[in-house]
Amino acid sequence: MNLFGETVTISTVLLLVLSVGLALFFEAINGFHDTANAVATVIYTHSLKPTVAVVWSGICNLLGVLTSSGAVAYTVVALLPIDLVTTIGSGPSYAMIFSILISAIIWNFGTWYVGLPNSSSHALIGSILGVSIGHALLSGHALNEGLNWKPVQDVFTALLVSPVVGFVCAAGLLLLAKALIRRPELYQPADAKKAPPPWVRALLILTCTSVSFAHGSNDGQKGMGLLTLILVAVLPGAFALNIHSSNVAPLLSASQSVAPVLAQHASGVSVNDQDASNQLTNFLKPNIKASDNIFPALAAKNNTITNKLSGKTSFQSFSNSDRRALRNDMYLVSSTIGKLDKGKVLTNPQEEKTLKGYQKTLDTETKYIPNFVKVAVAFALGIGTMIGWKRIVVTVGEKIGKEHLSYGQGASAEIVAAATISAADHFGLPVSTTHVLSSGIAGTMTASGSGLQAETLKNIALSWILTLPACTLLGAASFTASLFLILNLLGIK
Repeated sequence: MNLFGETVTISTVLLLVLSVGLALFFEAINGFHDTANAVATVIYTHSLKPTVAVVWSGICNLLGVLTSSGAVAYTVVALLPIDLVTTIGSGPSYAMIFSILISAIIWNFGTWYVGLPNSSSHALIGSILGVSIGHALLSGHALNEGLNWKPVQDVFTALLVSPVVGFVCAAGLLLLAKALIRRPELYQPADAKKAPPPWVRALLILTCTSVSFAHGSNDGQKGMGLLTLILVAVLPGAFALNIHSSNVAPLLSASQSVAPVLAQHASGVSVNDQDASNQLTNFLKPNIKASDNIFPALAAKNNTITNKLSGKTSFQSFSNSDRRALRNDMYLVSSTIGKLDKGKVLTNPQEEKTLKGYQKTLDTETKYIPNFVKVAVAFALGIGTMIGWKRIVVTVGEKIGKEHLSYGQGASAEIVAAATISAADHFGLPVSTTHVLSSGIAGTMTASGSGLQAETLKNIALSWILTLPACTLLGAASFTASLFLILNLLGIK
């Protein structure tokens, strides 16, 4: 069977359909939770009818996904064990993808079913941690080799700080609005029988639009990164590299331009290509500190890239296996340069500029997201919102505060949520729309003096606290089971 210009077997097609289906189902459940938060205020306040709100939010999510940089997607990928990413297409890498998605889906679906606003980001990252732990234990590695602690720390910081920002800033914004906008109707609980005044309605539609767009540009990327990895694993000929790119000549030029810099630091030490791959892979493990001793391997691997690119005009001239191998080479070099930069090993400003420019050129060809992946993720988010919005909308509108949500509270929380998510997207950090918006609602309830419902907050907090350990356990268990299934029953090595 021919698929995307590549000849594949029926079993490969089934594997592709199963893994892509899981990825899109995860995004649909993300829509149950996170996108439902984006439409909660406009639906609850009767600013838009549910169908209109969901469709409009879906369009805004789509625009956010399509205009996203992809930085968040590959921040999530950076959490994965390096030896599984560089052997994508192997049995363990398939087990990694399946177990991450299955674990996150189980937890997200369960919390949605009972109406708790849960973070899809926390569920996904907890699952990744579980897979990393399971992989380390099964491989006989120490846990500090299995977990990529630096990006984990960055992600956790963003996930922990963003709800505090949402609570404090939304409360402050509501108090500021009360001081500057003296319109009593803005601060009254939403009327269950009629829409708000036109100007309030326009404000809420605008804030819903902002949150939906920001959600698409950040949350949508998490599934995009995993879906792209699936395509690279199953169809490397079509997706390992951006075969429609015209940047082969600039890439070759960049590779040649950094060769003297790397050779100078290598001090004449020669390393063969396989040893270079092993050394770079080991260097990229979390417990290995950045060092200039890695330059001989980096120089050797860069020479391999130069030799492979010489005489080529496009990536289409490579065979399927050669594209996958070239992608791995480029990924190793790019990641190594990034780690050297973060470790402050690159002390010469001009050399640093040259190497970071080369890294950016490499990333353009390997860290790309196909447009149809973005569209598929956006539609999955929209479909999920259409199916599952009601449970979360009721919780956000009625069960966080002792009084029902007012127009001003909803607008303040959504403005802060949109700003916080957009800022995180700029820095390539995944944050939780659910956490930021729910915390923002709680902040506005506190600022207005209406009080909070302790039972709901306890349940939400319990969900948030349990998400990471629960998904970590699910991820480790499902990785072990998936690996057994793939290696022993399907025969994929």
